[in-house]
Parts: sequence; structure tokens; C-alpha cells
Amino acid sequence: MTGVQQGGHFRPLESGDPTSVASYRLAARLGAGGMGTVYLSYTPGGHPIALKTIRPELSEDPEFRRRFRQEVQAAQRVQGLYTAPVIDYDTEDAHPWLATAYVAGPSLAAAVGEHGPLPVPSVLLLLAGMAEALSVIHGAGIVHRDLKPSNVLLASDGPRVIDFGIARAADATALTGTGVSIGTPAFMSPEQAAGKKVTPASDVFALGQVAAFAARGTGAYGDGPSHAVLYRIVHEEPDLSGLAEQLGFIARCLAKDPAERPSPAEIITLCQEASPTPLRQSGSWLPEAIAAQITQRVSASAALAAGPAPTAPVTQPDLSPPRQAPAQTPAHAAPTAAATHLPPTPSFGPVVPPPHPQAPYQPSYGPPTVPPPFPHQQHAHPQPAWRPLPPPKKNQAGKWIGISIAAVMGLSWLGGCASFIKELGDSSDASATSGATGGGTGSAASAGPLPDPQPVTYKGINIPESYSVRFADSPPKPVEAPDGSSPRYESDSDLYYYDAGGWDNDPLLGSSGEKVVLLNNAQKGSLATCRAETRYTKEVQLSQVSKGSQLCVHSSSGHIALVTFKGSAPENDPSDYVTVDVTVWRNAEDPSSEE
Repeated sequence: MTGVQQGGHFRPLESGDPTSVASYRLAARLGAGGMGTVYLSYTPGGHPIALKTIRPELSEDPEFRRRFRQEVQAAQRVQGLYTAPVIDYDTEDAHPWLATAYVAGPSLAAAVGEHGPLPVPSVLLLLAGMAEALSVIHGAGIVHRDLKPSNVLLASDGPRVIDFGIARAADATALTGTGVSIGTPAFMSPEQAAGKKVTPASDVFALGQVAAFAARGTGAYGDGPSHAVLYRIVHEEPDLSGLAEQLGFIARCLAKDPAERPSPAEIITLCQEASPTPLRQSGSWLPEAIAAQITQRVSASAALAAGPAPTAPVTQPDLSPPRQAPAQTPAHAAPTAAATHLPPTPSFGPVVPPPHPQAPYQPSYGPPTVPPPFPHQQHAHPQPAWRPLPPPKKNQAGKWIGISIAAVMGLSWLGGCASFIKELGDSSDASATSGATGGGTGSAASAGPLPDPQPVTYKGINIPESYSVRFADSPPKPVEAPDGSSPRYESDSDLYYYDAGGWDNDPLLGSSGEKVVLLNNAQKGSLATCRAETRYTKEVQLSQVSKGSQLCVHSSSGHIALVTFKGSAPENDPSDYVTVDVTVWRNAEDPSSEE
């Protein structure tokens, strides 16, 4: 629930972030994930805490609120040495939030990503600490359900397991109504991946996966698409090649049968037996580089406590081609230097704003426009208003010559107007003929294509059954129709996956814009192809497409997308979804007049 940037730096607050929650002043961003955004804050006494706000779409779900209230109250009973205890919360607020103790250390995911696998003594201490945390969590009647490297923080005196139980609160929301599982695929247990009952033994399986990642730098079931990893978890044996002999007992944690996995107490004993010296958590349990990072983070959080919350710098409007918005940084994810806006060394004074405030970046998807003058240039060098040049002095001698020239020019102008009117009439006739012969539809056929916008590509989008995506979103995220209705009848379902059910019904890929074209194998998917093809239909049956099939989809908002079908959910997957790659040309044509 807490994460920081490389070198002890925190991400500044962004323009849409609150500056305070309840009585807590927010000092910086720690990260953002599927459940919400995490901020650094402080108690009235100055002790740092991690405050997590819940995403609006979750907080608007009454069932989520009920589950979230139960899980937070249960989490208050968890007071282990290797967990981040709950400090404060408000589940009834318009924007529910939860505050826990702040851990000044990187996540296991960030540490391994930056410094590589941990040495065996560190892995044994990590495992023992995590197992002790699970003992306390399970003792409070909670199953974590989402134990993964980013939910394990590395403190100077041992690991901390965070975010326990919160994943269960999301299980009952509309987001999972179609069978989409909550949890991270690479660290799910076989029973969780198959949609079966989740028990404390499921957390032990995830513990084994996390241990393999810490010791080798990769999970025991490889990487790749989530459905492929889930298939290997359910059907194949783990890959533990390269694992040190002392850590061989990790294989027991990864048993397919939950009954064959060791308990957390047994894991602690196995760690003790594998260690040549007694297990003792101390300031030297981690490699020196990670320990140095922890020290920097402690100093950075103390520096932020002394001054006001930083705000993200803004930039001038960007007139470059549209670019894809960066994906949300998950909480405790591996740091990136580009995201750090604070000075490289902690500052104990207030953050000085830039000398010339500038307008925030607003992406432009249409033809570029000329930006307004820079604020600091508007008044620095005032320019006189434009005045016409004074007329030349009258020259009576050339009066009649000027009249003659004006008459000739007037006759030429009249001739040009007549020619223009004739050409305009010919163009109108050609346009009408084209429309009558089916050469185009609506205003797009008469107005002609707009300038080519820059394409943006999004890969591996999973669209659950009865969900849709909007091409204007960046990145496009699956959304469910209100009240669980069909996406076929929603005006903004640019691309939907729908299964009407019944023996004679085939699942459908369609668009509310009613302009879908399934390209032939010989056709090359491009903007020019999508503009030229007019074999429009509203929906395409799933049986008509195969892996690699391409569809041109025109939204009613004027966006054109090339959709590449990548496949459906495997038969053993508890979810029903299709996977697609989408390349979008935004505002590539005039919006439809029929909204």
C-alpha cells in the first residue's frame, strides 16, 4: 500500500489529486493501482502514513462498500510485526479511504527489477517474515487473495505484507460480474484461477511464487499473456531451475493440491532448517544497495514533512502528434526516473513554483492550432496595434490610367467568379452522383477524408462478455453497460463483445456506430483501407474471425480503429473474454449526425 520512487523521491501531486483527505494533508503520490491511489501523509504528530483512496467506480458500488467495510474492520485486528497495521479509515465517505503505517522501503518487485535476485540468506528471511505475516492475517479470518511482489515491502527490519483482504471486497462488484477474477494471474493459485473456493492454502501457493521470483528474478510459471500463464499454473509443473538447494522446499508450496502445501508455521520451520545460522532480522538482512535506498527514503519522507505538498509542474500545450497516455503506475511498481519531479536531494523548505506558470498539456487529436502567446511574452514587449499604411498622395495625372486598370481588373474578376460557380456546380453534381451510386454514406462521402491523424496502438486488451471499449479512452478500458444491460444498445460502445445465449446464437463483435468491416486476408489493414471499405455491418459473428483477423471499426464520434483479433479465453479459464489489439486514428472522419 506504500511505494516510493527510486532514490527516495516521491511523485508530486497531480492536478486532479486532492490536497487533503479528512484531517490528513497529502504530501506526495506513492503510486496508483487497480483499487485506487496511494499518497504519503502524516499524523498530527508528524509520523508518516500511507493513505489509499478508492477508485470512484468501486466506491459507487454499494456491495463493494459493504465488503470493504467488513475487510477494513477485520484488517484492524491484524497487528503483526510483518504487516502494515491500519491506522485510520472512513468507509462511509463519498470517496472511501484507508490509512496504514508507512513503510520506508521499496517493494520486492521494484528491488528485484532494479538490483536483481536476492541472495539466499535474504530470501530465507523474506520467506520467514512473509509466513509469519500470513499466520497473523489468517488468524484474523482473512485470506489475502492478491499476494505478489508489489504487495511485499522491504523495510530495514524485515518484510511487510500489505493490501491483505482488500481484493475480496472487489469480488462482488459489477467489475467482476462476468466472471473476471480478482488477483494477479502470475501469482494466482490453481483453484483461484479456476474460479474455485479460495482458502489460506491459496496464499501459500502465492508465497511460493513470490519466493521463486525473489530468488530467480522470474516467476515459476514464466511470463506472457495472462491466459497462457494461468493455463500453465493449472496444468503444468513449476519451473524452478536455477533455484538454490536450500530453497528446494518452495516446490511444496506450489503443489496443485491445496492439502499438500505446508502451513505458514511449517514454512518458518523449513526456513530455520535451511539457514546455517539462526534467523535474525536486522539492518543487514538486505543487500547494501537496497539498504541504502531505504535510508534515502527515510530522509526524503522527513524532508516532505517540513514543507507544503508539492504539485506537478505543468507544460506548454504540445503541438506534436497525439501520443498514448502513459499507463497507470501500479502501487509499488518499479520506479522510473522520468516520473520524478522533485529535486535530487531532499529539501526542507517549501517547493518554489516555476517563475512562469504555464497551461497544462491538453492532447490535440485534430489539426494543430497555433498556441496562444506565452504568458511571460504577453506584456513584456507590447506590440502596437496594426494600422493601415497612409494612402499615397493624389496624382491627378494618373487618375484616368488608374480608372482604366480598375475596369480591366473588374472584368477579369467577374469572369473568374463565373468560372468558379460553374466548377462548384460540376462538383456538386459529381457528389450527388457518387451518393446515388453508393460511393459513400452521410457527410463523410461529400466532405472527403480529413487529414491523416497519428495512430495510437494498444495491445492485449481483454474485453469480457457484455463489456465494451471506447476509442476515445487512453488506454481503452473495458466498461460494462449501466444496470447490466446489453452493450449493443449503448451509444458509446465503440467495440463490444456480446453473447446473446441460446443454441443458435453465436457471440458477436460489434459497434454502436454500426460501421464494422471484416477485412479479407489479402487486404492490408491501414487507415486508407478502412476509409475505402464501405461493406458496413453492425456486428460480426465470432465464428467468422480467427487469430489475426482484422476489422475496421468506425465510431459515431469520428474515430477509426483497426482491430486485430488475438483469441478467446481458453476453455479452462473461468472468464469469458476476447483479446484484441487496437490501433486508433482519432477524429479521422466527421462524427455521425445520427447520435
